[in-house]
Parts: sequence; C-alpha cells; structure tokens
Amino acid sequence: MNLTEADPFRLEKLLGDLDRLAQGNHAAKAAVDIALHDWLGKKMGFPWYRIWGLGPEDAPRSSMTIGIDTAENLRARVKEAEGFPVLKVKLGTERDRETIQTIREVTDVPLRVDVNQGWKDREEALRMAEWLAANRVELIEQPLPKDRLDDHAWLNERSPIPIIADESVVRLGDIRTVHGAFAGINVKLMKCTGMREAYRMILLAHGLGMKVMLGCMTETSCGISAAAQLAPMVDWTDLDGALLIANDPFRGATVRNGEIMLPETAGIGVRRIAKQ
Repeated sequence: MNLTEADPFRLEKLLGDLDRLAQGNHAAKAAVDIALHDWLGKKMGFPWYRIWGLGPEDAPRSSMTIGIDTAENLRARVKEAEGFPVLKVKLGTERDRETIQTIREVTDVPLRVDVNQGWKDREEALRMAEWLAANRVELIEQPLPKDRLDDHAWLNERSPIPIIADESVVRLGDIRTVHGAFAGINVKLMKCTGMREAYRMILLAHGLGMKVMLGCMTETSCGISAAAQLAPMVDWTDLDGALLIANDPFRGATVRNGEIMLPETAGIGVRRIAKQ
C-alpha cells in the first residue's frame, strides 16, 4: 500500500485498507489517522469538533492522574494537582486502602480509580468497591483481568459505583462483547487506531446505554489535541497526558485545572513548536 498515491479525501477507504494491511500496530495507524484528519480539517477550514457539530463548552473537565507512589510523594502530587475537579488514582497493590486514605488527608475532591487488572478476586473487589464508594470514589476502571467478563458482570451488577472497561475494550468490535459486563468503556486513540474508530466506538457505546471515558497515554499535545476534538461527546475525560512530559514538541488543545481548552484552529488544532 502506497499512501503517497492514495486519495486523502477517501478517508474511509484509505483507513480501512490500512487497517486490513497488518494486524495490531494501533499507535502507528492512529498516527496516520490523525494526520489525515488534520489535513482534511485544514482543507475544509474547520476544527473537527465543529465538523462533527460539537460544542467545546460541552466537554467534561479532565481528571489528573496520581500514580502508585510513596505516601510522601502522593501528598506532593495531590498538592500539585490542586485546581483539578477530580483525580484519577492508580491502584492495584496491597496498599490500595492506604493510598486512598493518604490522598484523603490532603483533599476531598472526587476520585476515580484505575486498577489496571490488579485485583484477582471478585468478592474482594466488591468489598473494595463498597469501601471506595464511602470515600467519594466515582468509578472503578478495569478492576479484574481483562478476559474475566463473567466476574466483571457479577461485580458490575452489585457494585455501588460504575465499573469501566479499559484493557477489555480495544476496538469497536469489543464493545458488544463486553456489553453487560461493564457500565462503560475507556476509549483511547492510541489504543483504538485513531479518531475515526474512536468516534464510532463512542456512538455505539452510548447507543447501548454505556458511559464513555475519553482517555490517553502519556503523549504529546498532538495526540491530546486529536482526542480533545471528541471530548464534547463523552461522559468523562482523562486527557492529562501532555502534562506528564517535559519536552512536548507541539502546541494545541490544553488542559487548565481540568478545563479542556479547544482552539478554533482548523484540523486538530495543533502546531509544531520551533526548535530553540
């Protein structure tokens, strides 16, 4: 497949052919997808959120991630995140309750937790869900191993707070498989192959009555700006990836105290920062 000879206006065919060319390579496919969307948006003269008929004022405020760390570092990270309306806390160790208690010594803002498949027993997961709900935790992301859908369904039915899929959902075809096992899904452009697939995933999940979080990896403002175009469509956002790096070579959509600032710039609203 020669991308230099392909018609970029035939976005569906081009990206479909690229997807069938090789299995996996999701981030590489996302790079092509984002570049094409940026080019097409610039040709049309509008940012993609406008093309999709979305309003930036409808984008939910983003969380800020607090990683697994020592109690001292946890307190410092929480203080650095002051101003964010919600924190996303990484769990999945034997110190999970201690982590939440340490954070609660510093702040009373709502929390969301991401277990990254770290819990193994569904009964213990339910006890943790009940304890977390009493500590102002709004949701639990991927508590159990990704292939244990029956256990997730059991937990989701009994949990006082929503159970959200991350590793269990990668592409559009996974959503119907996990429907009923989770209350919602986490969509990430680098995981799902880009803006085209993410847009479809959001529509399908909402059509099935599921909630949607728009997430990210640790990535530059290029990826965050592309994801932010979809932010007004979703229920929760976690787009702090560019805030976690010191050498971001792009400027585009920004996150200030959780508020997603979408520029009116055509395409995905990003530009390269000139080297000093």
